[in-house]
Amino acid sequence: MIAIRRLVRLLPALVIAAGLASCGINTIPTRDEQVKASWADVQNQYQRRADLIPNLVSTVKGYAAQEKDTLTAVTEARASATQVKVDASTITNPAQFQQFQQAQDKLSGVLGRLMMIKEAYPDLKSNQNFLALQSQLEGTENRISVARRDYNESVRLYNTSLRTFPTVIWAKTFYGSQKPAIPFEAAATAQTAPTVSFDAPAAPAVPAPK
Repeated sequence: MIAIRRLVRLLPALVIAAGLASCGINTIPTRDEQVKASWADVQNQYQRRADLIPNLVSTVKGYAAQEKDTLTAVTEARASATQVKVDASTITNPAQFQQFQQAQDKLSGVLGRLMMIKEAYPDLKSNQNFLALQSQLEGTENRISVARRDYNESVRLYNTSLRTFPTVIWAKTFYGSQKPAIPFEAAATAQTAPTVSFDAPAAPAVPAPK
């Protein structure tokens, strides 16, 4: 009898809890955590790429030291990308997020130029260390692409929950401080392959004899 009485007393609270759960009160914090987890994976993959670059630059330098401008550009772009400070708050801060994405997109661009250098240097192209680093870089770029896609999907679900019924009710009350997360956007040059020319510079024009 005592157990039954306790159950009867708890019944209203259980009904209320079930009602709140079914109307989405936990959706926003759950999706917020999913966005943060996806963001952490993005950061991990970009760090993996940054860790590969010093060995890659060193290997290319051994065969193509004359490509100084490209090697310097990669090193400087890596330094800039790793110096951008990011944390969980970055995903709701447009200025910080844009700075992070621009730095990473710039590094992607100069890395493309670096990898094209191999076409002019057969010894580099067949070097086993370079081939291993190239494979690791390609794998990492694929992981970055997947991580960004998954992050954007988490952002889409989270942002949608902030402005659609019934979760918008909780967004305006219990979770009023929650801000929309910022998705990655394709870089303006994403559809343009980097162009590198290995042709010798044209000789200066010789004035015609008078």
